[in-house]
Amino acid sequence: MTIRRAHITGWGKYVPEKVITNHDLAQMVDTSDEWITERTGIKERHVRGDNDTTTSMAVAAARQALDVAGLTPDELHLIIVANSSPDYLLPSPANFIQHELGARCPAFTIAAGCSGWVYGLSTANQFIQTGAYENVLVIGVEIISYALDYTDRTTCVLFGDAAAAVVVQPATDGSGLLTFELGSDGSLAHNLWVPGGGTVNPVSQTVVDNREHYIRMNGQEVARFAIRKLVSCLQSVTERAGMSLADLDLIIPHQANLRIIETAAKYLNLPMDKFFVNLHKYGNTSAASIPLALVEAIEQGRVKPGDTIGLVAFGSGLSWAGAVVQMGVRETAAAPVNGNGHVKVPV
Repeated sequence: MTIRRAHITGWGKYVPEKVITNHDLAQMVDTSDEWITERTGIKERHVRGDNDTTTSMAVAAARQALDVAGLTPDELHLIIVANSSPDYLLPSPANFIQHELGARCPAFTIAAGCSGWVYGLSTANQFIQTGAYENVLVIGVEIISYALDYTDRTTCVLFGDAAAAVVVQPATDGSGLLTFELGSDGSLAHNLWVPGGGTVNPVSQTVVDNREHYIRMNGQEVARFAIRKLVSCLQSVTERAGMSLADLDLIIPHQANLRIIETAAKYLNLPMDKFFVNLHKYGNTSAASIPLALVEAIEQGRVKPGDTIGLVAFGSGLSWAGAVVQMGVRETAAAPVNGNGHVKVPV
């Protein structure tokens, strides 16, 4: 029996122009470039400009992905958006993105934090495998900066804003999404959350005065969880694919903290050059993190036709997600080369 899998045929990204460096943060909060770099590996992060919204950033990345895939918005059958920082409480940002793109397909949002885009990719794969849809757009987009307390150096130094997207279509040549794993441990949810602003603790003057509308994180607990899941999830998805870690051409982990990646690499007995890292430029962009890294890996020639890629994410929930993807070999149209552009790469 021929197996249809979700095969990546287009990709794109959008990164805001505004940059906040470690030196900039040192003027705002009690920290330093050395302190941040030593503990996280992050040097700078991009944050939204005056005209950037979750919708506009997602649309910019999506248009590039459609160009690379050689598709128009009218040809999309489904849009999946991974996002935890919507423009409005409701409706879903996916609805605004669908409208701004000019698409006429269904659209919905997955709120799974930093794991959200891998959740979205695996969901797209199910629709493609069943034959329900052919052309699916999967977007990861976050404006995390709106939820940062710039008096809290344990969180404000970590995050940035970005969007990235892929188009997936059916492949029957063995390429595409080979295996995936999704997980959640809600008993640890309070280690990374926003305690105010929801229905339990609605927005009020007290919430604002207590700064409960900002992200709060138990960094040590999250780091322990992240290392554990990065290791176990990556081992699990490669085993399910009938592979060993040595068979992976590249591993793209969630870009949260370089020390987490380095520690996991030691546990896995893998060299760091097996891992793609771009967090020094962007920080943790949550649901945009893995697709942004994937797009840059393609642009830099680190991902080539026929390569097998491991993806692994962890985030709020606390959640985790992993996948093994084999890149296809057919040529696609190239997106224009510009500040956020692309070279022509076969996928």
